[in-house]
Amino acid sequence: MTQAITSTDTSRNNLFMVAAGGIISGILTPLLPALIDQIVGLPGQLRISLIAVPFAVLVLVLVRRFSANPLWAAGLAAIVTMIAFVCAVNAAIFIEGQTAGAATVMRYLLAGLTGGLVGTAVMALGIALLPAGPRAAAAWWSMLITGTLAGTLLALDNALGLDRTSLLYPVWQAAVAARLVMALRS
Repeated sequence: MTQAITSTDTSRNNLFMVAAGGIISGILTPLLPALIDQIVGLPGQLRISLIAVPFAVLVLVLVRRFSANPLWAAGLAAIVTMIAFVCAVNAAIFIEGQTAGAATVMRYLLAGLTGGLVGTAVMALGIALLPAGPRAAAAWWSMLITGTLAGTLLALDNALGLDRTSLLYPVWQAAVAARLVMALRS
């Protein structure tokens, strides 16, 4: 009985630590564009992918720690995360452009939902294809739903005029990181 209680506490502590890592990476993410803009000669898509480095490092650590994947697969999960970030940003920009006549809040809500869904889906699909990634779609549903709904914080960031700080990234990255660990454990 004591062992079961200790196991549950350890699991909760692990999820709190994972969420804390997501918050830290989410705080660092909006600070990177100013630094990356100082690097001359990088193509636009590479610039966008470099913004995802803090979360990609967190994903590398999580995949390595909470799954039976080898180190090379965890590195590949980090690269997939950077690709997913580029896909999410491009999808959000596309949707925001397609809804040009709508109210600003509605445009950013739709863009955030789309970016959250696309980014989380690409990330889940890529990690599911790793050697020890869960193959069952049901393992990934909670991560997809969480990532999609947290994407709506893009509208709140826009409404508050947040540039160097963000509510979207810390919340999204903490929630998706916790759901990633839960998916890897299933």
